[in-house]
Amino acid sequence: MTSQVSSPAEQTDGADETVVGAQRKPVGTKDVRRLDRVIIRFAGDSGDGMQLTGDRFTSETASFGNDLSTLPNFPAEIRAPAGTLPGVSSFQLHFADHDILTPGDAPNVLVAMNPAALKANVGDLPRGAEIIVNTDEFTKRAMQKVGYDTSPLEDGSLDGYRLHPVPLTTLTVEALKEFDLSRKEAERSKNMFALGLLSWMYHRPTEGTEKFLKSKFAKKPDIAEANIAAYRAGWNFGETTEDFAVSYEVAPAATAFPPGTYRNISGNLSLAYGLIAASGQADLPLFLGSYPITPASDILHELSRHKNFGVRTFQAEDEIAGIGAALGAAFGGSLAVTTTSGPGVALKSETIGLAVSLELPLLVVDIQRGGPSTGLPTKTEQADLLQAMYGRNGEAPVPVVAPRTPADCFDAALEAARIALTYRTPVFLLSDGYLANGSEPWRIPETDELPDLAVRFAQGPNHTLDDGTEVFWPYKRDPHTLARPWAVPGTPGLEHRIGGIEKQDGTGNISYDPANHDFMVRTRQAKVDGIAVPDLEVDDPDGARTLVLGWGSTYGPITAAVRRLRTAGEPVAQAHLRHLNPFPANLGAVLKRYDKVVVPEMNLGQLATLIRAKYLVDAQSYNQVNGMPFKAEQLATVLKEAIDG
Repeated sequence: MTSQVSSPAEQTDGADETVVGAQRKPVGTKDVRRLDRVIIRFAGDSGDGMQLTGDRFTSETASFGNDLSTLPNFPAEIRAPAGTLPGVSSFQLHFADHDILTPGDAPNVLVAMNPAALKANVGDLPRGAEIIVNTDEFTKRAMQKVGYDTSPLEDGSLDGYRLHPVPLTTLTVEALKEFDLSRKEAERSKNMFALGLLSWMYHRPTEGTEKFLKSKFAKKPDIAEANIAAYRAGWNFGETTEDFAVSYEVAPAATAFPPGTYRNISGNLSLAYGLIAASGQADLPLFLGSYPITPASDILHELSRHKNFGVRTFQAEDEIAGIGAALGAAFGGSLAVTTTSGPGVALKSETIGLAVSLELPLLVVDIQRGGPSTGLPTKTEQADLLQAMYGRNGEAPVPVVAPRTPADCFDAALEAARIALTYRTPVFLLSDGYLANGSEPWRIPETDELPDLAVRFAQGPNHTLDDGTEVFWPYKRDPHTLARPWAVPGTPGLEHRIGGIEKQDGTGNISYDPANHDFMVRTRQAKVDGIAVPDLEVDDPDGARTLVLGWGSTYGPITAAVRRLRTAGEPVAQAHLRHLNPFPANLGAVLKRYDKVVVPEMNLGQLATLIRAKYLVDAQSYNQVNGMPFKAEQLATVLKEAIDG
């Protein structure tokens, strides 16, 4: 979905997460309350369609013009037993009439499709939140399966919330009785009934969802019409039932965005588009060699749809074959990419080292997840930083780039491609599950805003021997970038040896000479150390003594926490790293300006370890490894303690 925004950019004054009082205006027999933001969580079995429901609500919210941020949360098992806590799937959406940064700390509304969904999520709700439950699923057996001895709908345990018991399954089946569907088939549309009800409650557009359903079930028009009927029935139920006496309005966030054309985009989709854009700007074919792995597989799926842009995707038999094919494509003159997650990086490490030795451009996209080993496939973590930095044998330095938001994955992909192509090196792009699956509005850039990534291949001899003979030296370096020439196979006169054994400087011949090896190791390190990256920008309007330093997906929660503290009058500075190897040249000077440096990470302190080692700064770690992103209130509390300590 795209929408036009024509107003100038305007930052809001503070608390991304604060609750604002509502205004009311009567419309007929129903009240309409105007809110500045809402956080909704849809939760149910993994087969209840919660991700589709949340995605459709998000798309309509984006088309309406709200700022938004989402947090899909999948079960780790492919198909956990129905009605169990491990099988709960949820989708959280935070949307507002102003600039927001996170999916929100605590939902204002929970839609629980069964007892497991209620039990798994009710602990996250603030008192007074609304709970919409599908009463048809609250059978004795279903409740006992998750440990409810008595019905939470009747024992008073939910008295602190505004409870809306709705027989979603029964109402859906009743609404579809005119269709030639079995009861089981009709019940599958209950998520559309719930979506219709929530769309009425929050005045979401409906045309887009109906168009989507017709397209999705184009080959099954009866199913399409049944889902549309369930969706409309949910809307009408909200309009007519006495249990929902109030609906809510959240105005578009026109002042939060610079002028332009916007669409809602997830991190993986944004990254895929960034790779395509980089290919176009470099005028090189894009090749992806990959093996499916959660949460990176969507990039493979998306890029496979774009053969018209010169994209070639290869789904290999394993991780090693995937990166091997990608490195071969790099040797052949393509913009080469391999996508994976942490376990796949471990398998690819030898070939990444080979790419370091060959000095060829290769993008290694790591969508991080919980580890070690198989770990938490569907949960988020940022614990692969040290693996990206050092996870290869020998001295094998690799640049590391990390996006900070789903939309920023587009720009990070372009930046990773710039470094790889300019300096002839593999580059790590570290995203994570939170960014990959989350979404936000993205301003579609104009083509003239994109960087020039044009590449010049070697065309002929580049060195003159003492006897005057002109020859091609594959390891003769650019004096500014230390990059070696990129010679496409088949170019006459540019035949050269490749392989993993150490090369002689200049000629590229095999060399076991100790002095040459020492020189080549230091040269490869100097090439990475000399990569031109922008200075670190520091947001410090108050002359603070405490700096919070982050990287990757912690940007949203950190910034929201900083806004809270500043609104409360607390001075705190913030900086966020995109380039993790090499670090920005001014990072050391920035760190020394502050009495305290706090580094929140979704690991056990990997960036903090690097900071302490390189700059001898006593950086304070704050760590979380529970598979979920930080909450703004959580970080605000930690930072307040650091300021006061």
